[in-house]
Amino acid sequence: MSYQVLARKWRPQNFQQMVGQTHVLRALLTALEANRLHHAYLFTGTRGVGKTTIARIFAKCLNCQVGVSATPCGVCNSCIEIAEGRHVDLLEVDAASRTKVEDTRDLLDNVQYAPTRGRYKIYLIDEVHMLSGHSFNALLKTLEEPPPHVKFLLATTDPQKLPVTVLSRCLQFNLKRMPLEMISAHLAHVLTEEQIAFTPSSLKILAKAADGSMRDALSLTDQAIVTGGGQISDASVQDMLGLLPSEHLHKVLEALAQNDAVALLAAVEQMAQITTDFNTAADSLIALLHQLAVAQLVPHSLEEATELPTELFSPADLQLFYQLALYGKRDLPLNPDPRTGFEMMLLRMLAFRLDDGKTSPAAKKKLIYPAPEVQTPTQQPENSVVQAARSVEISKPTLESKPSLETPSVSLVVPSVSPSIKSEPKASDNAPLPRMIEPMQSEPPVLNNEWHKLLPCLNLNGMAQQLAEHCLIKQIEGKQVRLWLDSSASNLQTSRAEEQIAAALSTALDQEVQLSLELIADLADTPEKRRLRMVQERQAEAEQAIEHDPIVIQLKERFGASIVAGSIRPHTPEQK
Repeated sequence: MSYQVLARKWRPQNFQQMVGQTHVLRALLTALEANRLHHAYLFTGTRGVGKTTIARIFAKCLNCQVGVSATPCGVCNSCIEIAEGRHVDLLEVDAASRTKVEDTRDLLDNVQYAPTRGRYKIYLIDEVHMLSGHSFNALLKTLEEPPPHVKFLLATTDPQKLPVTVLSRCLQFNLKRMPLEMISAHLAHVLTEEQIAFTPSSLKILAKAADGSMRDALSLTDQAIVTGGGQISDASVQDMLGLLPSEHLHKVLEALAQNDAVALLAAVEQMAQITTDFNTAADSLIALLHQLAVAQLVPHSLEEATELPTELFSPADLQLFYQLALYGKRDLPLNPDPRTGFEMMLLRMLAFRLDDGKTSPAAKKKLIYPAPEVQTPTQQPENSVVQAARSVEISKPTLESKPSLETPSVSLVVPSVSPSIKSEPKASDNAPLPRMIEPMQSEPPVLNNEWHKLLPCLNLNGMAQQLAEHCLIKQIEGKQVRLWLDSSASNLQTSRAEEQIAAALSTALDQEVQLSLELIADLADTPEKRRLRMVQERQAEAEQAIEHDPIVIQLKERFGASIVAGSIRPHTPEQK
């Protein structure tokens, strides 16, 4: 089997697998559950943040054979064909290669005809801003009043180039750039699943180089794996990206602090033996000066603050060096060669600092990373009393304690839960489950972690039903009901859905319930995972039944027939 790149292998196949963009997912999930579907959606954002991925998942939700929902089954023919990019009713077009008005007219010729197999005929137009003005004019009328069986999903990295007439006909969703922490956390998850060794600091470097794009981060990770010989280390990533190890820039700062021009040029010589990309070296120096300035004025505001020589320079020196570095980087192309420009930039810093005649006391010392001093109470400044008063005021409780409610008539048997538990429970198939709630008259019994038996009795719907399907019971104690929530479904957690679940539980338990949810990674045996497992089991049973069918075996032997992949669909309980 040929190797599949990480960006394609780990592309999300449903909304629960999406990383980030919760503001967009929340709106789409609500639209799907409430059946408030618009005819045209526009997804905007920089490259690699999930525009096309969200559009394809949304197409699955619309054309899944199980029905329109926020959780497509993923195993029916429509879901499989959309995932593989071969669904006949999903017309995916790259506008960059079809900019002519004739291409747009050809594309829209079949709009009036009903879809061949799916529920909707979906037009997914990527980089839609590349269409010509005449193409937009040809698209406008259909985009405003399409037939009821047509949906438009548009994606672009440059919404400013779209005509206002197009923007006014679409629901627009702006996708955000991915934060560094989110990218590095997802890379750590992917590499752990792929069983590839890595260092956390190397993932931070890759996340920063990705510049907010998850796809770029995965592509860089693929390259880093090859560069590092099957593992990812700081040195291999820095070498791949042409970055300088931090110790070289620290030597530059030490030479500047000591006003030593010889040591300064020697440090540049050592840098030249590693890299010739002094433009990137200037960027790294500017970033380091920024970290120094922030860590100096706001201690411990950065993770790297404890490793930075914050005492070497005065705040005025740092501001001067930062400005000179910006001007020096701008002028690098004007120099005879990049190294000369970089050296002159550093010598200019040294010259201005010497002319100032002010040298910080720490400049006479070696590069040291001092620990922050802790003030005793007698050393606190006068305004610390005000700060202490504020801290006390903030720490006061904001809600008055309420008297406890009467003891409910329901008999509860609560198993003890140790607070030292660090991982979520996994229900065993053989071990009996302890009882949590005694039978209540005609109500069905509820067993610990048999949330799936209680769930149908709550009569939930919409977002509340979806949220509850990803939960398990953690503990029931008095009025307190604590549930575990699978972290993959955290985007479903809303205050409205929690209120509906709490109200349904209050009715079922005949007492007022206070609900709390705790996120747990990879929560096992939730109702949703049970449902998916049953779907997969029915699919496997159907495939085995077809494979062992005597008529099918006879057709294979006599005519050389074969079963088309993905063509077998099991009978659902509703089918006869």
